[in-house]
Amino acid sequence: MTDATLIDGNAFSAGLRDRIRAQVHTLRETRRITPGLAVVLVGEDPASQVYVRSKHKRTVETGMESFVHTLPADTPEDELLTLIAGLNRDPQVHGILVQLPLPRHIDAQKVIEAIDPAKDVDGFHPVNVGRLAAGGEALVPCTPYGSLLLLKDRLGDLSGLEAVVIGRSNIVGKPMAQLLLQENCTVTIAHSRTRDLPAVVRRADIVVAAVGKPEMVRGDWLKPGCTVIDVGINRVAKPAPEEGTRLVGDVAFAEAVTVAGAITPVPGGVGPMTIACLLRNTLVACARQNRLPLDAI
Repeated sequence: MTDATLIDGNAFSAGLRDRIRAQVHTLRETRRITPGLAVVLVGEDPASQVYVRSKHKRTVETGMESFVHTLPADTPEDELLTLIAGLNRDPQVHGILVQLPLPRHIDAQKVIEAIDPAKDVDGFHPVNVGRLAAGGEALVPCTPYGSLLLLKDRLGDLSGLEAVVIGRSNIVGKPMAQLLLQENCTVTIAHSRTRDLPAVVRRADIVVAAVGKPEMVRGDWLKPGCTVIDVGINRVAKPAPEEGTRLVGDVAFAEAVTVAGAITPVPGGVGPMTIACLLRNTLVACARQNRLPLDAI
């Protein structure tokens, strides 16, 4: 069997951003409306700072307004909630994202629930979670939605396929399962308590790995020809005698690539899709808030 086809998230996300940029241009020219994304960063976590800078850059590149609010790590919870209330009222802000994780003295769930569901571009508010579960109109978490776009681009109609989602987080696992159900897949959510996990995974036409454990999913767990979406991003030490670190996914790529039909690499697979889908959600939120139609993106 030949090696799996690599699913190029960089290329797909670039195309998605181009489509978003074109629709933002149309909104600005025909309606004098510019979608606006507000990102709130509390503290100085290095990884969060990198993510926020990248989000700002991509937002501006698509012609949207970017509002970045950087607060010190000791910011009181009430002060953060007051800022969010102001952003909820601001007509120039169509999407709000509070970068996680937050400092320990701040209740992250309280902050998420303070965001107007119509501006919740992370898709974490209970209202959007409920709408997604019920099959309604919702803002959907970015990483699962990006994963779904890659799957549909690769496989087309997903109806009837058996999918195993490894991981049950509110950020990826659960919404991923809901999205696959909406595509008429037969879905299993597997996790740390799943009995004989390799056997469960081996049934799947689609495997979505989102557990946060480096290279946990082995090649012999996979059904030959399956499609693998590796959501994991883990930094591990390079093998001796090399020094430094490298990024790996939740799937043992070197093994999996000889068994799967298609697989996302790490990096360059799902990662680029997350910010692209954040921009998509901001555009969708803007259109809905202004009761405007929007071409499919």
